[in-house]
Amino acid sequence: MLVDEQETLYQAMGGADTINKLVEAFYPKVYADPDLSPLFSDGVESIMYKQRLFLTQFTGGPSLYSEQYGPPQMRMRHLPFEITPRRAIAWLRCMREAMDDIGFTGEARELLYERLTQVAGIMVNAE
Repeated sequence: MLVDEQETLYQAMGGADTINKLVEAFYPKVYADPDLSPLFSDGVESIMYKQRLFLTQFTGGPSLYSEQYGPPQMRMRHLPFEITPRRAIAWLRCMREAMDDIGFTGEARELLYERLTQVAGIMVNAE
């Protein structure tokens, strides 16, 4: 539970500023990871832009992703890619390291990481 029950995760984590920092710290790690980099053939700017929109909406901020791309339906959108348990763990590791790099700590970090762990598990579609 967040300190203020009226506050969204988006607000508790610092809104767009924190999301931007997190995305900026996250993608260099993804592209450097040998398990993850093959999944990201599109331009990094496009992927980072979509991730910013998604994380904003995912954390209770404005519905930016849905406004531009429709309902997130992340599992469906990721079905063309082979997402193994190993890749899900690597993705979470990169996110955790990015959180460390930007100094994102506390209850909001724990809640976001817990929710992202659930999402990573749902995305697995291959052994």
